[in-house]
Amino acid sequence: MTVYKILQSKADETVITVTPDVTVSDAAGVLSAKRIGTVVISRDGKVAEGILSERDIVREIGKRGPSCLSEKVTSMMTTNIETCKRADRADDILKRMTDGRFRHMPVVENGEMVGLITIGDVVKMRLAELSMEKDALEGMIMGH
Repeated sequence: MTVYKILQSKADETVITVTPDVTVSDAAGVLSAKRIGTVVISRDGKVAEGILSERDIVREIGKRGPSCLSEKVTSMMTTNIETCKRADRADDILKRMTDGRFRHMPVVENGEMVGLITIGDVVKMRLAELSMEKDALEGMIMGH
C-alpha cells in the first residue's frame, strides 16, 4: 500500500495551514475548530515551513506557562519536517513515524504539499488490508 492510496481514502485531502505571523493561541483555535492535531505553517499554503501540533503547544505551556500562547507559531513550530511522497510505501512511513515519535507527515511532490497523512490514517489502512488478507485466507482454507 502506498501513501497515494491512503490519500485517496481520506474524506478530505485539504492540508490546514496557518501563516507564520499567527499566534500560538490562534493556531490552537484552528486545531480546536477543525478537530485536528496539527497545522502546517506556510506563507502560501503550498510550501511547508514548519509544523505545530497539540503536543508541541502543551509541552511549551508546561515548560513556560500560558504566556507562550501569545507568541508567534514560529517560536514553537518544528522546522525540521519529515515529509513523504505519494509513491512511498505505508509500512515505511509507519516506521518513520514510530521511530521519530510524531503523528503527522506532509506529503510533498515537486516542493509543494499535496496532502497530509496521520499515523491513524496509516494504521486504519493497514488494518483494512490485514482484514482483507484474513478473509482471503479463510476463503482459501474453506475452499471458497
